[in-house]
Amino acid sequence: MTLITGDQAIQISPRSILLIQLGDIGDVVLSTPCIQALRENYPQAKIVVAVWDKAAELLEDCPWLDHVIPVTKQSQSLWEEILFQRKFFRQLREFHFDLAIDLRTGTRGAILALLSGAGQRIGFYASDGKLWRNRVFTSLLHKEYSPEQHVVDYLLSLLEAFGITLAKRSPTLAVSENKLVRIEALFRELKIESGSLLVALQPFSLWQYKELEEEKYIALVHWLTGEQGATVLVTGATSEQARAEEIVRNCGKRCYNFAGRTTIAMYAALLKKCHLFIGVDSAGLHIAAAVGTPTLGIFGPSSPVSWAPRGEAHRVAQKEFDCVPCRQKGCEGSEKSRCLDELSVSDVVRKIENFIGRK
Repeated sequence: MTLITGDQAIQISPRSILLIQLGDIGDVVLSTPCIQALRENYPQAKIVVAVWDKAAELLEDCPWLDHVIPVTKQSQSLWEEILFQRKFFRQLREFHFDLAIDLRTGTRGAILALLSGAGQRIGFYASDGKLWRNRVFTSLLHKEYSPEQHVVDYLLSLLEAFGITLAKRSPTLAVSENKLVRIEALFRELKIESGSLLVALQPFSLWQYKELEEEKYIALVHWLTGEQGATVLVTGATSEQARAEEIVRNCGKRCYNFAGRTTIAMYAALLKKCHLFIGVDSAGLHIAAAVGTPTLGIFGPSSPVSWAPRGEAHRVAQKEFDCVPCRQKGCEGSEKSRCLDELSVSDVVRKIENFIGRK
């Protein structure tokens, strides 16, 4: 059931809007249609987006917003924290927000909305926020997330409930020409051939239960470089450099370790230069799709209906078990997923051949 408490429409034509998305990097990418919707509905307004600092760079080329506020998690003394927060919220109030929108149900976003000074504050109702969190907002949408609904549609539903509409629902990330030129220079430095099929492979996730075994990635790279003449860029975070190097070491020529070699914004530029992205359910999958690169998402217990990029340019490799998707952290919470253990390299290859055949 969908219920709205408070005003059911935006009270005034806002001059300054704060959109809060304190989720992971993938959540920020999937929120870009919300930014576009605000710009299309309020073309004269100043639009500001608050995200965790690790994701802020992704939005620096976004044509629909005026400013990005990075929200920082820091380890510091109590007094330093008080001074930092005082300065942060003083700067926040300088935007003179009329409207604040929180896309999540946590407490930090609610505090941002309240202290922004916005006269109208809207968000999702939180079942555990009855003590004070829900009372921060002037209007709430009471809508339970449905597992059969894509996350993009769920996020947009908050705006739509208050009359903010958008026809196009595909996440989009802009990448400046300067960033693309820098990626091309990096390719030349590493003597990467630009004419071959360029494939980004992201084998890793924050969660082990979303990953294939290393041997399968190695076999997949051998097929890509040997049978298809592709050049493969193994990507990942700085903390995953050693794991990526282990794959590259066993794959021979035309396979490069790009884990930790770029910032998150330059990673978007790197993926835009690729012809295909292959990776697990992670931020890289969403970034690749948002910059216009075809993707093959490797899914285990999580749901492609909720998380996979949509459209003809995007495919999914997932085992067809009755229990899939279980949406659990591995089988019975074991951090180990049988559906991925039994997903073969040939299962993945068939999906790639379909893509290459269309090209």
